[in-house]
Amino acid sequence: MDVFCFRSIFCLLALLGVAGLPGCRRPGPPAAAGPPVVQVSRPLQHDVPMVAEAIAQTEAVANVEVRARVEATVEKILFVEGTGVQEGDPLFLLDKKPIEQRLAAAKGNLGQLEANLGRVTQDVERLRPLAGRGAVSKAELDTAVANQRQAEAALETGRAQVRAAELDLGYTEVAAPVAGVIGAKQVDVGSLVGKGQPTVMATISPLDPIWANLEISEVAYLNNAEKFRQAESAPVFALVLANGQPHPHLGRLAFVDRVINATTGTLKVRVEFPNPEKILRPGQFCHVRVLSRVLPGALLLPQRAVQELQGQHNVFVVGADGRAAFRRVVMGRRIGSLWVVESGLTADESVVLEGLQKVRNGAPVTARPGVIDDTSLRELEATVPGGLKPPSAPPSGATAPAPLPVPPSAGPASR
Repeated sequence: MDVFCFRSIFCLLALLGVAGLPGCRRPGPPAAAGPPVVQVSRPLQHDVPMVAEAIAQTEAVANVEVRARVEATVEKILFVEGTGVQEGDPLFLLDKKPIEQRLAAAKGNLGQLEANLGRVTQDVERLRPLAGRGAVSKAELDTAVANQRQAEAALETGRAQVRAAELDLGYTEVAAPVAGVIGAKQVDVGSLVGKGQPTVMATISPLDPIWANLEISEVAYLNNAEKFRQAESAPVFALVLANGQPHPHLGRLAFVDRVINATTGTLKVRVEFPNPEKILRPGQFCHVRVLSRVLPGALLLPQRAVQELQGQHNVFVVGADGRAAFRRVVMGRRIGSLWVVESGLTADESVVLEGLQKVRNGAPVTARPGVIDDTSLRELEATVPGGLKPPSAPPSGATAPAPLPVPPSAGPASR
């Protein structure tokens, strides 16, 4: 066989080999995709506390003004501003010398009046037997008796002047009328005080306990009037400072005003908090929290599991047949990343948490177990004043009380 034939056979084999390569084959039809994989979980079922929050302002149970009760100049200041004082502690020392002189003069005048009374008393005792024998006229005796009574009255006036001077002398030593924290001094050494009217020299405020004043709406009062009326069912309150730190002591209801403000439609409420550390000061703004009610056995879902369109909410549930079903639900309060389901869902249904964009109504899905993070619920429970207690079932036919709303003037309610 010649060279040409070998070359022809070699080329033919090469062409057949290239034609048999896999890359040169025509691709077949694509394999069918399986059901989409989604994460599912039953709703989180738990008692949900409804905590209302309002802005409040602290107030001292008393603001006692220390006033000068006698006209004098300030000689000494015996306290440190902004510190605690006890009842009876000396605060100011006023100049005593003018009052001591007045007291001495009053005592001298009292001695003269006592001597005068003794003299006219002797006149009466001497004239009374003489008038009985007719030795002196009755008019002379009457004059002597009148002089005696006048001297007795003058003596009482003199004694009162002495007591007044002694009282004024005691007012030169100004002591704390109550225990508390004393503010800045309002007079200086050498200042003339008490001239014309009592001069305010300082103010003392007892700080333990302390009040927090807030306002609630008329509806809130009506929904909680029974709690306010009965001491054993009165709610406890928690206080949060302006820096976000909680006050370590719980408070109790101290006062509910007698009248609702017709302009704002709110009612003034006062809560009393222990304040042994003296951290709270009058005039501070703070937040007051109270547990208004508990939703027993509420169902909660992550907000990412709920679709919202034109005010309507829906979820997808996976049935026993492995198919996703569209479900209309009614949502309630948001709690961090969680959302309370008011209706449209039961506790034993599996809800799609992840993969909603791949789910179609009635289509099969591959369900994988998911987990609902309950951190938001735990954080809410931590804010409940006094801790969350098991809710008591309402009587048959009765409805649970509405949550405590906060009026616009008092600030927004926390979610």
